[in-house]
Amino acid sequence: MTRPDSITEVAHRASDVTVFWYQVMDFIDEFRKLRDPRMLSDEPALLAAHFEAGQIADAYLAAVAVTLAREIGVAPAGWAQSASRQLLRPWFAHPGPALRATLLAESPAAFRERNLFVSANALSRA
Repeated sequence: MTRPDSITEVAHRASDVTVFWYQVMDFIDEFRKLRDPRMLSDEPALLAAHFEAGQIADAYLAAVAVTLAREIGVAPAGWAQSASRQLLRPWFAHPGPALRATLLAESPAAFRERNLFVSANALSRA
């Protein structure tokens, strides 16, 4: 299977949370190779109703879109600012309290703004 060529394709392929995470990373790789802002422009379908972590996935896609747009120096797409793309309660990439302080400190702005707390290298394969 080829890598997703747009952020909308990530949502389209995301049949469950595991597939979602693989598709996100494949999309990031493809985006960083092509650096085409059109890959971020169309709003992906909301996943909240499709699987248990769908709300997290919806916010995560917005954070990814904003982060990647900033990487190439373009304005983020308007859809990424939607309230439906923000969590009401904080979500931490690592369960339990041990790493919360680290995730709070390291999380990139686009993720913090959506109540997502991830490591500084969350969008990296390294």
